[in-house]
Formats: sequence, structure tokens, C-alpha cells
Amino acid sequence: MGMWASLDAMWEMPAEKRIFGAVLLFSWTVYLWETFLAQRQRRIYKTTTHVPLELGQIMDSETFEKSRLYQLDKSTFSFWSGLYSEIEGTLILLFGGIPYLWRLSGRFCGYAGFGPEYETLGFFMKDAVKKFIVTQCILLPVSSLLLYIIKIGGDYFFIYAWLFTLVVSLVLVTIYADYIAPLFDKFTPLPEGKLKQEIEVMAKSIDFPLTKVYVVEGSKRSSHSNAYFYGFFKNKRIVLFDTLLEEYSVLNKAILEESGMEARKDGEGDSEEIKANVKNKKQGCKNEEVLAVLGHELGHWKLGHTVKNIIISQMNSFLCFFLFAVLIGRKELFSAFGFYNSQPTLIGLLIIFQFIFSPYNEVLSFCLTVLSRRFEFQADAFAKKLGKAKDLYSALIKLNKDNLGFPVSDWLFSMWHYSHPPLLERLQALESSKQD
Repeated sequence: MGMWASLDAMWEMPAEKRIFGAVLLFSWTVYLWETFLAQRQRRIYKTTTHVPLELGQIMDSETFEKSRLYQLDKSTFSFWSGLYSEIEGTLILLFGGIPYLWRLSGRFCGYAGFGPEYETLGFFMKDAVKKFIVTQCILLPVSSLLLYIIKIGGDYFFIYAWLFTLVVSLVLVTIYADYIAPLFDKFTPLPEGKLKQEIEVMAKSIDFPLTKVYVVEGSKRSSHSNAYFYGFFKNKRIVLFDTLLEEYSVLNKAILEESGMEARKDGEGDSEEIKANVKNKKQGCKNEEVLAVLGHELGHWKLGHTVKNIIISQMNSFLCFFLFAVLIGRKELFSAFGFYNSQPTLIGLLIIFQFIFSPYNEVLSFCLTVLSRRFEFQADAFAKKLGKAKDLYSALIKLNKDNLGFPVSDWLFSMWHYSHPPLLERLQALESSKQD
């Protein structure tokens, strides 16, 4: 009876107190769930100390151990930073921090993460200033126009707001690679040669309307490797990170100089020990492996994954604006967070999108993660059909090594968090047709 009496008492509380309590309870529930998953994965980092058999020929013990320790350090930092953020957020809510900050100045904030990705503090500071300026140049006018549309849009403002954000997103996608990304990284056309010719042949074989291929100098900010395409309709372009290309890698040149290996074809004349050491430390992929990675990326286009993701994103955006229109007039939502005498539109956006939608956002995020993994397997299968299974197999291992990814994952942690399937699962799926 005591439990039911407590529940009855809770439902008799004012609506704003029930809302506030539910928001806090859900926030801590998510935090504890995430912490539980992180501890499961941390146990994997601690207990898995040997290179899996599937990776033995490409990943050496030294690189594996470096990746393991890197992930352990990351998990430790994530635990303490997550705990701090959760406590900070709770205290802000409990002590009326949102209305206080609103009264104090109106919100003005910028964030930049400083980590081992950056080569120098000077580069980080220069990058952070650029990011702040570009973000404000985009965010301030877009936010102001969105608030103005909500204010004057009448009963159907959610339709106009959705259309506005749709146009903004399409414009940003169109101009990002040509006008925004070059502010941070150097893009150069891929020189004429065998790799470019083979990329053009592969693109033509699947009717991909390729116009240009670029190499981006990503090594200045990160050792991570990547490749992507962009553009609408008949104007597609491919971008390769210099860290993806073995012959472009700055790290590889430094390794050759450090090892004393001369720039002879295939290291001819050098000792087997030096060759093995250089091979294990080398960054990037051979041309055949680069083509396999691109075969995977172009598979996303050929199979319509990009269009499907855009449709899902816009359906979600429309639904959220519609629900926002339904909820924005509810005074108890504002009262729950300390706004008793006013209902600022910007605060309404914050309360509804960040707090009220949080259960929906968690469920949606998990569903999209599951869908993303399905798309990744399909793109791998597409690369198989192009005859790239063997090269994609080795490329995935090399990329995992270069990105200091840990190849072993807890099943529950990976199911909840990984937008890409765990490495060993992808290799297993490719294994059956490596000889195709």
C-alpha cells in the first residue's frame, strides 16, 4: 500500500513538478545505462590483451597494445567527464540555472575540444577561432530567422519552420565542401595517374557521375583516415584524406627517414627486420585497398542510402516541429523550469527539443544506429560484387589500426553505440568471398 500511496501522491503534485521530476529521472536513467554499457566495454579493454587471429598478419602486438591503452584512457576520461556533466546539469536545473542565465545575458556560448588529434597548441587555437567565427556566422542569422518564422508563422508556423530548416540544410550541404571545409583544410586535385584512372573507371562502371577527385590534407589535425563523396545530381566529387593514401602519408615519409630505409622500390636492399618494422608502422592503404574503400562508399550512393537518410531526417524534423507547435503553448512546461511569467520562444525550443523529446531522441538514435549498421553491411556487400572483398578486408584492418580503434567489442555496448558494425563482424561477412 505504501508504494501505491506514494504513486498517488506523485500524481497529485502540480503538473510542472511532475514534468521536472520526470526530466531529472530520465536524465539519470540514461546516464546510469550509458555508464553500465561503458563499464562492460572497459572490461573488454582490460581482459583482451592479444591480437585476434583474423588481424595477426596486419596488426602487430605493439599497435594492438597502443590501441588498447588509448581506449582505456578514453574510457576513464569519458567516465569522469560524463559524471561531471550530469551533476552540473542536475544542479543547474535544481537551482534555477536556466532562468538565471536567461536573465543574466541571453545565451552566448562556444565549445572546442582540445585533444591529441591536434599537432600543436597554435594550430588548435587557430582552428578554434575559425570554428567559432564560422559557427556564429551561420548559427546567429539562421537562429534569428527561425525564431522570427515561429513568431509570425501563425497556426502553421511548424510547416514554414520545417521548410526553412530543409532549405538551410541543403544549402549547407551544397556549399560546405567548396567554401567552408577549405577554410580548415587544404584540398588539392588528385594528380593524373593509375589511381585516378581506376577511380574514374569504377565510377563509370556503376554510373556514378564523377566530376573531380580531391585529396584533403587531414593529417594536420588527425591521423584518422576517411573518404567521402558529395554533390547533387550530375556533379559528384570524391574526397580522399591524405592519411588514407599510403604514398601521400606524411607519417610514412617520417618513418622511412627514421628507419634509414632508402626510397628504393619495395625497400630493396634493406634488412628484413627494417622492412617488417616499417610495414607494421606504415599508415594508409595501397591503391587497390583505396579502391575497395571507395567501392564501399559508392555502394551507399548506388543503394540509395544517402537519399533514405535524408528522407528519414526530414520526416523526423517535420514531426519534431509539429510536436513543438502542439507543446509550445503549455504553460506548465515553462513553469517546470522556472519561467512562471514568460514563455520565451528560444527557451521553449531548448526545453522541448532537449528535455521533453529526450526519450524519443534516445529511441530514435538507437533505431538509426541499427539502420546504419545494416547500411554498412549492404555497402560492404556491394564492394564484394565489384570484386573488392579481399582488398576491403585488409583495408578495414589497416583503417582500424590507423584510427587506433579497438577491434574487440562488448555485444551490448556495440549494439547501442556503434553506427558501424564491429570490425570482426565485418571481416567475417567478407571472409566468405575474399577469393571472389
